[in-house]
Amino acid sequence: MRPIPSDEVLLPAVVEAVQAAGHLLKKRFSADARPGNLDAVLAALQANDEASLGVLREALTRVRPGAGWIEDELQVGRLPPGEWWVTDPAEGNINHIHGMADWCVTATLVRDNVPVLAVVYLPMTGQTYTAVRGGGAYLDGVRLRVSDKTALDAALVGTGQARPGEDRETHRRIGQSVTAMLGSALVLRVSVPATLQLIQVAAGRMEAFWQYSQVLSGLLSGALLVEEAGGRISDTHGRPWNFTSRDFLATASALHAASVEVLSTIA
Repeated sequence: MRPIPSDEVLLPAVVEAVQAAGHLLKKRFSADARPGNLDAVLAALQANDEASLGVLREALTRVRPGAGWIEDELQVGRLPPGEWWVTDPAEGNINHIHGMADWCVTATLVRDNVPVLAVVYLPMTGQTYTAVRGGGAYLDGVRLRVSDKTALDAALVGTGQARPGEDRETHRRIGQSVTAMLGSALVLRVSVPATLQLIQVAAGRMEAFWQYSQVLSGLLSGALLVEEAGGRISDTHGRPWNFTSRDFLATASALHAASVEVLSTIA
């Protein structure tokens, strides 16, 4: 029986797969794209997902044939035991189809509900973020470190919605958290997708990101990058985060307590 490769050994093949999917999506990208109605938006989103997913699934299945595959990119909750690929074939797809450059392709290997390997590729800049649990986080081979700021009043923080059609309760919590943080942080941004804010936390360009949703494909790769860059992951009340947590928080280590103090006021 052929030995199963370690996660470090596996990483280059995953990078190759994610970059191949990203290159395909870049060919499909047009800065002039302007879908005219909801039907056109949905059709463009689906076409991008199907094109990229075809590349990812073939390559990653070949790399790790025994791993399961999450069919629904809006999957929430715990996964069955074992290894699973969680991917977002077009993270920030809504930006892509409207001619904006803020999108990426991600792949995360999850083992027994713990992300252990992550790759995020930004085709429009050519940047590749990688992390293996216990091995650090990197941008194109250069090690990442979270911000060393110690005061929230100097921090750039962010949040955003996980998907269209969130319920009114989630909308309320997002709105209240924005108001609370506007009174505490220096600058707040609200944008999508989540991964593109999480990589900024991992790289030390932002200090915190939180989200009131548990769409795994938007959180797992960035969560591992932040952890491996020395940051903190929890829920918004500071409790250990897992796949069934109600919400999510990623911060620079020195600002975790201050971020929790603000966000834990949101019921």
